[in-house]
Amino acid sequence: MKLFYSASSPFVRKVVLVLHETGQLEDVALLPVTTSVTGPDAALAASNPLAKIPALTREGGPTLYDSRVICEFLDARAGGALYKGGWDMKVLEATADGIMDAGVSMAYEKRLRPADKQWDGWLDGQRHKILGACAAVEARWMPALNGPVNIGQLAMAAALAYVDFRHPDAGWREGNPQLAEWLRAFESRPSMQATRPDAA
Repeated sequence: MKLFYSASSPFVRKVVLVLHETGQLEDVALLPVTTSVTGPDAALAASNPLAKIPALTREGGPTLYDSRVICEFLDARAGGALYKGGWDMKVLEATADGIMDAGVSMAYEKRLRPADKQWDGWLDGQRHKILGACAAVEARWMPALNGPVNIGQLAMAAALAYVDFRHPDAGWREGNPQLAEWLRAFESRPSMQATRPDAA
C-alpha cells in the first residue's frame, strides 16, 4: 500500500499514528506530495478526485481517502482495537477532526491569501471553533482520553499538536488544564515523537 503524505498535515499524521500504534508502518510506503487547493498534485488527483491528502492506494480495491475512512480500514486490518466505544469514539474523533479543519482553514487564510485580503473575522471564527471543541473535550471526553490507546486519543493528539505547530498563540490551554496535561504526557509516546511535523 502507498499513502500520499505530507508531514505537516494533521490528517495525515493521524493516519501515520495509527500505522505506528497498530504495527503496520512497514506495510505502507509514504509518498511525499506538495499539494494545495490552488496547485493540486497530479498523481494525487489521479488517485483521489478531490486531490486531498491523505489517500491510501491498495491492491485489489479503490484508493481510500478521508482520514476517518483510512483509519477505520487500518484499524480493522489490525484487529479492530482503536474504535472500541462505538459512536462515542467516532464523535470524539470527529471533534478532533473539526479542530484540524479549523486549524487548517486558519493556515490557508494566513499563508495563501495576500495580507490585505485576509479576513480577521474568519480567523476569529475558526479559533472559536477550536476553543469550543477543547472546552467540550475538557468537560466530557477526558475519561476516553485517559483510557487505553484509541482513535480519539490519536486524533486529538494530532489536532492539538497541529494547532501548537501552526497557531501557537491560539490559547487553547487556557481553561483546559486536564487536556493540556494529557497532551503533554501523550506527546512523549514514541509514535508522537516519530511523527513530529517540525522534525520532518
